[in-house]
Amino acid sequence: MRLSISTFLLVLTAGLVTGCGSTQPAALTTPPATTADATEASATEAMGPRVDRTAVSMLERPLPQPLEVPNTFLRAIDQGTRTNTGLPGPGYWQQETDYVLTARLDPEAKRLIGQAKITYTNNAPVRLPALVLELAQNLHKGSAVRLETVEVTGGIEIDRVAVEGAEIRVTDAPQQQPGYLVDGTLLAIVLEQPLAVGASLTFEVDWQFTIPQAGAGERMGYSEDNLFFLAYWYPHMAVFDDVIGWYADPFRAQGEFYHGFGTFDLTVQVPEGWLVLATGELLNPDEVLAPAVAARMRQAYASDAPMQVVGPDDFDAVTTAGTDGLLSYRFRAEQVRDVAFSATTASIWDAARTPVGDLDGDGVTDYTAINTLYRESAPRWAQATDYQQHAITFLSEYTGFPYPWPHMTALEGGGIIGGGMEFPMMTIMGDYNSRTDEDLYNVTAHELAHMWIPMIVSTNERRFSWIDEGSTTFAENQARMDRFPGVNHNLPDQQNYLFIAQAEREGELMRWSDFHYDPTAFGIASYSKPATLLVALRAVLGEATFNEAYQAFIATWAYKHPYPYDLFNTFERVSGQDLDWFWHSWYATTWTHDHAVSSVERGDGVVTVAVEDRGQAILPALLTLTLENGETMNARIEADAWTSGATTAQVTIQTPAPVTRVELDPAQAFPDLDRSNNVWTQGDS
Repeated sequence: MRLSISTFLLVLTAGLVTGCGSTQPAALTTPPATTADATEASATEAMGPRVDRTAVSMLERPLPQPLEVPNTFLRAIDQGTRTNTGLPGPGYWQQETDYVLTARLDPEAKRLIGQAKITYTNNAPVRLPALVLELAQNLHKGSAVRLETVEVTGGIEIDRVAVEGAEIRVTDAPQQQPGYLVDGTLLAIVLEQPLAVGASLTFEVDWQFTIPQAGAGERMGYSEDNLFFLAYWYPHMAVFDDVIGWYADPFRAQGEFYHGFGTFDLTVQVPEGWLVLATGELLNPDEVLAPAVAARMRQAYASDAPMQVVGPDDFDAVTTAGTDGLLSYRFRAEQVRDVAFSATTASIWDAARTPVGDLDGDGVTDYTAINTLYRESAPRWAQATDYQQHAITFLSEYTGFPYPWPHMTALEGGGIIGGGMEFPMMTIMGDYNSRTDEDLYNVTAHELAHMWIPMIVSTNERRFSWIDEGSTTFAENQARMDRFPGVNHNLPDQQNYLFIAQAEREGELMRWSDFHYDPTAFGIASYSKPATLLVALRAVLGEATFNEAYQAFIATWAYKHPYPYDLFNTFERVSGQDLDWFWHSWYATTWTHDHAVSSVERGDGVVTVAVEDRGQAILPALLTLTLENGETMNARIEADAWTSGATTAQVTIQTPAPVTRVELDPAQAFPDLDRSNNVWTQGDS
């Protein structure tokens, strides 16, 4: 029986990365407090003075445990590539890849013919006997293992593989014989001699494939013979990291991707008349664009107001004649993890610029270009440039990390996709004809928020989709709060999560994304629940401390590969708090939260409020008291009231006037299963 590539790599590289070290699971270590004073101040500002609590009853309840950390991660800490404070270790390393890619698009035949020259530098502290690449298009082979139905087009046809100029053949015995082998969505190149530490190797792959109409899980394809969007189209280096070594999980169409960073030189060859935009800077606009179009593009890139670069009257005169009727668009992108491109003959092109902040520290505001491509059949998209401008500018400020790339481009892809999908500097989204303007803004903000996670902070989407999708859904909702004020845009995701939690249909967030129980569990664990938890964590820590930790995570892990434990440890380091109770309750289990006001006892200038914890997941109790004179006061029962097993706790506070109303979590920051018991009013027994 032939070994799978995953099994082969496990045998071949066992122990290479992590070697020997600690073998016992351990809790996340609480680091020394660095901003404890800020935490205290922000919490006090948000909820008023802390008050003593007294547990008055004890019942059996499950208690949060120290979060177990995999041995692979612990060994990375031992070896100095990671730390228990959320910072990369002094020995942190990443692999380096330089791509030279050529894609020739045949619109009539719906074919792509590609050539790749890839230089791979081994920065790992071990030799590599083999290299691994991903062939995502093989999802469309008849034999592919997948989690959803897709069009069968045959996948990628490998025409040639050469290492350092010498052509190699398919090997049936990879443990004894060099060559290459394809297994599902993976390609392994077995080397004659292992790639030494610090050495580089150049190899070439020629391939072609039939383009599926809505491929890779509706993430790429073509529509109406006038629009192509190519993604997951080339042999892509798999990640070899300091925690697990080669990442060789197959692409099954559900969990997305885990990619390393590289430099891409891309040439896209298309027939005359096809307009191409792609990841990266267009290096030869005057060679491929009609003079009037190139001039309007430059004018638009200097304009704060959206301008039309190409309109319906220009569709027959967008490009130059090319050479023998063939155009070669050349792009270059640095420090990105992927490239995608669009080709169209019937799309309106609107463009503008938008401020992103000070990228280079010279005190001057920097800008990025905004491109919007849409067909006349999608009129709602006429506002999409404005939507992109707002989202990119807002998110640059909110994340504390200015958008770093030369452009952001949104493509209307009705007929290929219904929602949206992200790539560095590129997104494809549906026409949204049956939705609202606000819906189109929302999906735009979501896809553009992905430019930060996972495009800058390169997380493992296939195993931990909640990091990128949850963080992005949270960021989208903050952008919506700014764009459409007066509404709590966090609540729909909280309600979605609660609906599924009440139905007991969810799965643990830490479950690998491709192995959730069903698509509903995957969706809630990836999007709504983790976004809801970030809102809750903000209420736990206070907004100032939360924002500091959130921005620190992005800045610290920009252009790197964080694991969930790096995220957890960052929040603990910045806040100076042990948050194991939060991580275990909410990420490792499907416990739920339900607080209730159980009693209110009023005396002369004093009130005692008892709160019952009817759930299992730990959260503090946030109380707002309304007084007879109209004033309000805030009180807080800390999370440690429940971590010893108590199910009831109380607070006693002095009040300048009688209390007429007590409410738990009036801002609805916490996902409480039953809010009907969250309010006490004067006259209640």
